[in-house]
Amino acid sequence: MGPWQLLLVGAVMLLGLFGAVLPGVPGPLVVWAAVFWWAMTEQGATAWWLLVGATALLLVNQAVQMLIPVRVRHSTDVRRRALLFAGGTGIAGFFLVPVVGVVPGFLGGLYGWERRRLGSRRAARASVRTVMRAIGWKLLIGLTACLLVTGAWAGLLIWG
Repeated sequence: MGPWQLLLVGAVMLLGLFGAVLPGVPGPLVVWAAVFWWAMTEQGATAWWLLVGATALLLVNQAVQMLIPVRVRHSTDVRRRALLFAGGTGIAGFFLVPVVGVVPGFLGGLYGWERRRLGSRRAARASVRTVMRAIGWKLLIGLTACLLVTGAWAGLLIWG
């Protein structure tokens, strides 16, 4: 696979990562499609094993997400920009503090956004708590699953 095609696969994965934090966008499916595209082009044993692992992880992710109740998004006044910012800081946290950094990154980004929007610490904490109860945990779990697949792909490319 050439470098331009690898860059396109990485761009599709990044699109899927941000799609994982937006309600209604099939982020895990986009990440899986990027891994599928890469595996079909590479056709090596490690590529196939990564595809199998990604498929299993993303199917477990879908099963877990079905078990989590989602409250109405409109009652929490969640903005798409806040979710995108929290997703971006979660992605950065995942790569800065490998694997476990996604949770403090996501929560810190959401808190920072709400603190700037609302002005006080108490209101920002209450807003983050409400968002996480309504929709946040489901988005965080989906983002973590997509990040694990993307991280495994990137690690396989780097360390082969």
